[in-house]
Amino acid sequence: MTAGRLVAVYGAMLVAFLALDLLWLGVVARDLYRRHLGSLMRADVHWGAALAFYLIYLTGVLVLAVLPAVEAGTWTRALGLGALLGLVAYAAWDLTNLAVLDRFPAAIVPVDLAWGTFLTAVVALAGYGTARLLG
Repeated sequence: MTAGRLVAVYGAMLVAFLALDLLWLGVVARDLYRRHLGSLMRADVHWGAALAFYLIYLTGVLVLAVLPAVEAGTWTRALGLGALLGLVAYAAWDLTNLAVLDRFPAAIVPVDLAWGTFLTAVVALAGYGTARLLG
């Protein structure tokens, strides 16, 4: 895949991820997180850290889910690898917090795991679709 095509695929993934995750965090699950994580939440988002996560995470999605799916020529590979990567990554976050943080709410874990699995699968699919459209 050419560098230009990689940048376009990455850009499409970034747009999809930001749109979905900001909708989730800012609207859909905002009250859930505030209710369960309120005492742990910052007053203001640390955007530098958030951006660093997005850039690193999307690189992982590209390399571990999208590129293998493009090579295999099947959207189901992108969907499945994206879902698996999302589950693993969000489990690392949630289950580590549950293991080491005092009063980390267990009720958040299944919701967050489901969200990470879904979000990453959709973003990998968006990356795969963009790669296919660009030929």
